[in-house]
Amino acid sequence: MKTGAKKITAGALLLAAALLLPQAFHFSGLPNPGQIFLPMHIPVFLAGFIIGPAYGAVLGIISPVLSFLFTNMPQIQRLPFMVVELTFYGFSCGLLYNRLKDKKFGIYISLVLSMVTGRFAFFAALVFADLFNALPKGFSVYYVIDATIAGIYGIIIQLVFIPAIVYALKRSGYIDRLHS
Repeated sequence: MKTGAKKITAGALLLAAALLLPQAFHFSGLPNPGQIFLPMHIPVFLAGFIIGPAYGAVLGIISPVLSFLFTNMPQIQRLPFMVVELTFYGFSCGLLYNRLKDKKFGIYISLVLSMVTGRFAFFAALVFADLFNALPKGFSVYYVIDATIAGIYGIIIQLVFIPAIVYALKRSGYIDRLHS
């Protein structure tokens, strides 16, 4: 199988995970599990690590849009901001990892910097909407802080599981085979 087909196949599997994982958390019965555990973020970060920045960005765009079309989640007013955030997650994670993968702690550094980049993009999108009076004044700062605090469990899950998955896939040779 050619490299492009391998990456598209891996991307399709990660897209399926991005659509199904949030549903699994919503079946938990907890209030707002998507905002707490951030399940859609995991496959997008993994896409950046595994198949690269372009595929990570595309997955960041497509997954929340398809999720909204199929499940009506995320809410329509959150959708554009989530698209921006996830696009930056997938792209920056792939870009940083390509540059840092041979460094000690490269996976962690790439992940943490991507988390910061994505949240900053999220904040910038909110500020941009605020400029056009689409949001209440001062809402941007409050919302980003609130979203980060609410998602602390999801951030912890990401910091624990994503590096472990990437490390296991790298050690198995899967990532190298995907790019050859």
